[in-house]
Amino acid sequence: MRILGVSGSLRAASLNSALLRTAVRIAPPGVEVRLLRGIGELPLFNPDLEGQPPAAVIALRAAVDAADALLIASPEYARGVSGLLKNALDWLVSHEGFVGKPVALLNASPRAHHAQAALRETLRTMSALLVEEACAAIPLLGSGLAEAAMAEAPAVTVPLRRSLEALRDAPGASAQGPAFPLP
Repeated sequence: MRILGVSGSLRAASLNSALLRTAVRIAPPGVEVRLLRGIGELPLFNPDLEGQPPAAVIALRAAVDAADALLIASPEYARGVSGLLKNALDWLVSHEGFVGKPVALLNASPRAHHAQAALRETLRTMSALLVEEACAAIPLLGSGLAEAAMAEAPAVTVPLRRSLEALRDAPGASAQGPAFPLP
């Protein structure tokens, strides 16, 4: 099973990105997690460019196509989804490879429930297969836990591994093979 991790933050010290990097480190056997690169290089969504999408959009769509499922972790900005993540999702609205794709949401700050609710609604509208059993709130904000220690902390590893296993075992999820050709 190939899972594409997507962070909705560009911050170097992002807890959401750290959570995804931890998922890469602790993935159970048979699960490979890769992180999406270049999300910050996507131009602002413009439907006029759909006929000849920019290279960054082509790379995003190829990464989604290569994945069996998506694992999204995003902060909440002003009670909503980060503009970075919303822009990436806008570029995927008309992309057939996204329709029916199993998706799980991670939340590094349980108080970020407005963004999570909005993200769920957006994903349902886009015909993603939201795997509720794989969605998890892992309270890292204010924990003082450094990224290096996350892979050793049961408060992080247990729900994160449970999330990865639920995503792997979700109806509609299928392992396409061992190769994961991401740019």
